[in-house]
Amino acid sequence: MGTIRKTITLTDKQDQWIKTQIAAGGFTNDSEYIRDLVRRDQEQNAQYMFLKQAIQEGLDSGVSNKTVGEIWDEAEQRSKNRRG
Repeated sequence: MGTIRKTITLTDKQDQWIKTQIAAGGFTNDSEYIRDLVRRDQEQNAQYMFLKQAIQEGLDSGVSNKTVGEIWDEAEQRSKNRRG
């Protein structure tokens, strides 16, 4: 995987925040901190897209004759199956 060098502009307050995170031992340098932020944003976006798709599937499926308990049980079972 290649790397690309970027130049970013931060406020003094943002720069100090990053330096504080590094000083606390969570990261070794600015780049590592920013890469972590990008990874977390990617993960959050993937979760958002999954939920958005699930909501759309629910809307597309129409009204159900099942009870709330039956729907809940099925949702819990699907969740368990996804986790392995």
